[in-house]
Amino acid sequence: MSTTHAPVPDGENETSDQTPVVVDRRTGPHGEVVLRRHGALLQIIANGCFLMDTSDGRSERLLVDAAARGLDGTGARGSRRLLIGGLGVGFSLAHATADARWDRITVIEREPAVIDWHHSGPLRHLTADALADPRTEIVEADLIRYLDVTSHTWDALCLDIDNGPGWTVDEGNDSLYSPAGLAACARVLRPDGVLAVWSAQPSPEFEGTLRNAGFRQVRTDEVPVARGVPDVVHLALRPGMALAG
Repeated sequence: MSTTHAPVPDGENETSDQTPVVVDRRTGPHGEVVLRRHGALLQIIANGCFLMDTSDGRSERLLVDAAARGLDGTGARGSRRLLIGGLGVGFSLAHATADARWDRITVIEREPAVIDWHHSGPLRHLTADALADPRTEIVEADLIRYLDVTSHTWDALCLDIDNGPGWTVDEGNDSLYSPAGLAACARVLRPDGVLAVWSAQPSPEFEGTLRNAGFRQVRTDEVPVARGVPDVVHLALRPGMALAG
């Protein structure tokens, strides 16, 4: 996710490095979703909130790698299942499919427009190979509701659906980072499972919420950015194991 908000200009019909151009604009189940092009970059905006673009991907890669390293540290053996909350521009999914340690990769995305942009639209070049990977499953669903009803479990859960626990895309997502939401996350994790949460800024309060929800070995890894406060990945282990450093 991005660390800034940006309104979506209307009436854009010219392409330049300075002026974003709307590629697609749709009204979905959770409001307006826009894909726009800004020079060489593609950007996703939801209800006027700038979510992410195709400029980098370091945060998304670290999110997946940190979860994998956490599992390595527990000594977990056998098949590994990864659940990713949020498809976005596809960096997390593409990086996960490049790692042979993952035997199954499930991505939950609530916006049908985002899924379409990857299957047959302007984002296809970023995830075509990942979507064709037999380990990949894309589920169109609201993550919070999905966690409440699914009977499946995973070894790692990577959350990248907001700008962080304190900067959600909409108010409905606040519950995901509450004690009840984190209990739902713990329920779908196997006993040695890892939770990894991307955030645009550190949150000591969220670390405390994780500990109070029963997670162990809570830590925060920084992701350097060009300027401003570093992005971070909050990491925690489901009760019962110790997370490697």
